[in-house]
Amino acid sequence: MLSRLTIKNVALIERAELDFCEGLNVLSGETGAGKSVILDSVNFVLGAKADRSMIRYGETECLVKAEFVVPDSSKAVQTLREMDIDTDGEIIISRKFSETGKNAIKINGNAVTAAMLRKVTDFLVDVHGQSEHFFLLKESNQLKTLDNVIGGELTAKKEELAILLKEKKEIQERIALLGGNEQERGRRLDILQFQIEEIETVDMQEGEEEELVSKRNKINNLEKIITAVREATEALSGERGAADGIRYASRAIVGISRLDNAYAEICDRLETLAGDAEDIVASLSDLADELYFDENEANEIEVRLDAIRGLKRKYGADKREIDGYLEKIRAEYELLSDCEGQYASLTSAKEKTEKKIYKLCRELTELRKTQGKAFCGRVTEELKTLNIASAQFDIQFKDYTFDDIDSANTNGLDDICFLFSANAGEPMKSLGKIISGGEMSRFMLAVKTQLSDINEISTYIFDEIDAGISGKTAKVVGEKLARIAKNTQIIAVSHLAQIASMSDREFLIEKQEESGKTLTKVYALSEEEKTKEIVRLLGGNDGDEYALKHAEELLKQAKEYKNNIN
Repeated sequence: MLSRLTIKNVALIERAELDFCEGLNVLSGETGAGKSVILDSVNFVLGAKADRSMIRYGETECLVKAEFVVPDSSKAVQTLREMDIDTDGEIIISRKFSETGKNAIKINGNAVTAAMLRKVTDFLVDVHGQSEHFFLLKESNQLKTLDNVIGGELTAKKEELAILLKEKKEIQERIALLGGNEQERGRRLDILQFQIEEIETVDMQEGEEEELVSKRNKINNLEKIITAVREATEALSGERGAADGIRYASRAIVGISRLDNAYAEICDRLETLAGDAEDIVASLSDLADELYFDENEANEIEVRLDAIRGLKRKYGADKREIDGYLEKIRAEYELLSDCEGQYASLTSAKEKTEKKIYKLCRELTELRKTQGKAFCGRVTEELKTLNIASAQFDIQFKDYTFDDIDSANTNGLDDICFLFSANAGEPMKSLGKIISGGEMSRFMLAVKTQLSDINEISTYIFDEIDAGISGKTAKVVGEKLARIAKNTQIIAVSHLAQIASMSDREFLIEKQEESGKTLTKVYALSEEEKTKEIVRLLGGNDGDEYALKHAEELLKQAKEYKNNIN
């Protein structure tokens, strides 16, 4: 459950702390008071895209912190452990966003990305807003909803189907390489043979280009190198050169080396230096012997470099890419050389794979039909308890045959449509064509009720689930929320007294002006304050005895109903 929500500098909220209870939490207030800011803050801390406009005017950053308590066995805890984040069932998420666009997200003190955050929060909270009404009206989303209801068994089959579809694609790509008539294949074979021979003839070696460039640099700078070697040799070994000077110094010191250790040390160093100088002179002499200009070698280097760079221009940036391309065209050459045999083999493999795909699609359809029928029955019963006594709900499956196999995707070949009728004697039609706003709210509540036991979500948030309903229906929806809240925490934004009276904790959201600034304040109401708020929701004012009695009666009935929930 979501135990605490802390909001700082979000829109009109300077600071707010909401301590939620396990059951039904209701947020109410005047239109425009800031209820949407609370839900925006929740979405933000759950991983929704951040926007600078949510930062309170005059501030540089906003912060939202959500504290959850969930069972140690929950999927959210398992996901955190996979990320090496410690938790004993308490999950504290904080998210800070600055006007510079910097985003800082932490879970239990560990910095995480927005993607990592969503992996965790997907198992914590389900936020149902008005936009979700429209989500379910799209037939493509209806299939997603049904698949969520079915769960793991269907997921395993879809993963198997994805592997087969990839296999079919690879076979089709190989068949495509055989495309065209005999003349086109002949031309392609000639091109491939030329490319293979060109790459094999050059036979480029690893690091060869760098070695050739080094040799070319030496040839191009030969005169400069010869001059430098000659001058260095002369400086060391010529008349009055450095080598003779070192030897002379050594002979001068050797005579006094026995008089003091310092002289002996200098003498040793001079001997070493003299030896190094002679070695350097020998090395320079060897280098000088190797310095000559070979025009043939220079030409061969240029020809070889041109050949290597020609390969790189055509076939790859380096030896690894060129070798990969060679392997690919060799395979294509072999495929085209044995065109008839390969085509027959690949066609046979494709047909076998398509049969497997079709079989899996049929299994998906049967599973969806079986589970869908049970799902429709459960939703229909829920709708009846939500005051749509004549509700009918079914799922229409569009038929398909093996000829449709090319349309198969990871969802199979199913094309479904939710059918609904709210009134006796009326035929079922597409959900989007006949359902009213009030009916849609109750329909969504019925669907959520069925999903709550499947997806292990610990908290449901409903943004104005009471849209389009009133009177007796509002009372029934309130009772339904109270019943669900016995096992799953619910946070609901509502304008209806019938729903507010069922709350286990009521929050009032209102605007105030302080020092010329408009602020949104959030208050947890006492029982007395809750009664006053219900009077307001009923349209009454302070001192309105009728409204007060009505409010007290609603609270009494709510208490009796909740006490009798099993």
